Amino acid sequence: MSAPPVDRRDFPDPFVLPHSGVYLAFATNAGATNVQVMSSPDLARWRGEADALPAVAPWAVPGNTWAPAVLARDGSHVLYYTVREPRAGRQAISIAGSAHPAGPYLDQTTGPLVYQLDLGGSIDPSPFVDADGTPYLLWKADANAINQRSSLWIQRLTDAGTALVGEPVMLLEQDAEWEEPLIEAPSLVTQGGRYFLFYSANWWNTSRYAIGYATAERATGPYRKVTSSQPWFASDAEVAGPGGQECFVDRSGRLRMAYHGWTPGRVGYPDGARSMRLATINFFDGTPVAT
Repeated sequence: MSAPPVDRRDFPDPFVLPHSGVYLAFATNAGATNVQVMSSPDLARWRGEADALPAVAPWAVPGNTWAPAVLARDGSHVLYYTVREPRAGRQAISIAGSAHPAGPYLDQTTGPLVYQLDLGGSIDPSPFVDADGTPYLLWKADANAINQRSSLWIQRLTDAGTALVGEPVMLLEQDAEWEEPLIEAPSLVTQGGRYFLFYSANWWNTSRYAIGYATAERATGPYRKVTSSQPWFASDAEVAGPGGQECFVDRSGRLRMAYHGWTPGRVGYPDGARSMRLATINFFDGTPVAT
């Protein structure tokens, strides 16, 4: 089910954006780089690019810049990313814009786009565009940070993708034994009129980290968690602790999943790296299968 890394560098929470014959991959911060970027012509050969976000939001503090994702909208691009809010010291979601998909992105906000302080903060933004063109943003309420049950949320975006519309809707909570102590990293796709919500669970720095999914008849749910007794995609001989997944469609029209994972036997820092890997997702009788 798993695959070897496409690149050996530490590249957590990967998000792949196809653009004009090139694939751009974005990832969580590394060192002084706020948003890592790699590019590839074929999903096999990758090279590093400049920091997509040279400066974080003016109201935020550098570091802990996680899980970036990009939404292309009418010639412009919106970067959603997780950043630290300094007063409470919790994570929040901000946005930045650029005419170029690889950046540099500029964040001119005066406060967070999403910040559920009473739920421990908000992380892991993931944009989704429905079949009718309606854009949404998904994220995680980081409640495990305050010893509460973590959950996944969705809210409609404006057409430009720069503001939220209406009220947020909770989609899933952490309630399965294999997920303990958290769920996170939502990624939503639609297939055959059904909605498949992939998510990661357990601790990111262990081999117990894994991917589950739930299904619904519409983007906002209600969702039925399919992986209640065990994960959909877990550690095997090729990868330890797979997760941080995001889906995209490649040039041939195939649904692909980018995810990170440790090399078995080298789980955790400083010796290990959460390198990017790719899977192809096919559906058989309404069940997703990764190859």
